[in-house]
Amino acid sequence: MNFFAYLFQDHAANRQNFKGQLVLFMFRLAQQVNRSAVTKVIFYPYLVFYRYVVDWLWGIELPRKLTVGKGLSLFHGHALVVNQAVVIGDNCILRNSVTIGHRKLPDGTFSKCPRIGNNVDIGANACIIGDIIIGDNAAIGAGAVVFRDVPPDSVAVGNPARILERKQQITIVDGE
Repeated sequence: MNFFAYLFQDHAANRQNFKGQLVLFMFRLAQQVNRSAVTKVIFYPYLVFYRYVVDWLWGIELPRKLTVGKGLSLFHGHALVVNQAVVIGDNCILRNSVTIGHRKLPDGTFSKCPRIGNNVDIGANACIIGDIIIGDNAAIGAGAVVFRDVPPDSVAVGNPARILERKQQITIVDGE
């Protein structure tokens, strides 16, 4: 993927959402700067600018070391907190006030961070914590507190989150 295609890979997923497009453009640029020590030194002022504008002014914590697939969509990006060790797949949706990160274990250490599959839709005010896997095509309801794995093609709601229903796969056979 060339440099400009990389910077604009989230553009289509954020149509009619200029703030989301701008935040993700700045995020992808910060990721590119972060790839080598030389660019970090040369573009250090940009990294400070990114941190100041996106994190402190807009309240969106998307660390430049975060691993995110293409097509990330931010709806009403505000009060969004994502730990840098989280892995997010392709075409995911994050809404306002979502928190994704590790959790403190009884012995005082911290768990690993969640791994989120492709095409996952995360509702507003959801909290996803701990060493868990959110399967592909899952949906996390608004306000859900998820600290256990969510299977693919399912919906998780509540506090603590429980699987509400499985999405139905429809197979169409010719002639029936």
